[in-house]
Amino acid sequence: MGDSRVAFDLQIPSDIEYIEGVVELATQRCRELKLSPAKCSLNIPVALTEALSNAILRGNGATGGKQVRIRAIISDTDLVFEVVDEGPGFDVDECTVDCTTDENLTREEGRGLFLMRQLMDRVESFRDKGNVVRLTLHRP
Repeated sequence: MGDSRVAFDLQIPSDIEYIEGVVELATQRCRELKLSPAKCSLNIPVALTEALSNAILRGNGATGGKQVRIRAIISDTDLVFEVVDEGPGFDVDECTVDCTTDENLTREEGRGLFLMRQLMDRVESFRDKGNVVRLTLHRP
């Protein structure tokens, strides 16, 4: 991955009120990296908001007292966000539904993951001291 550095590493309470501030910070980093305006004002905020709300509402089950950790890692080639919750984890492929098909248009489940995959270059999920969702955006 070449040289990479951590742009920020935050721990927030498991509360959706905190999402906006984190997304704002991520958007700033995006602009500093001179990524396209569309990526900074659409791709990253939408994908990150989805990942964070999934972590808070699903991963941590909206339970008080839990935490969500967000790291932004910048390398020569990528901008990577890792969202870590205290939940049991899930299989990204199994949970992603194509929300554009007729039977899925009205389903909530899996829609966030579908969106995240459309907006980011790579979406992965794995376990490492919690459930980690990693969003990767390639830098031009």
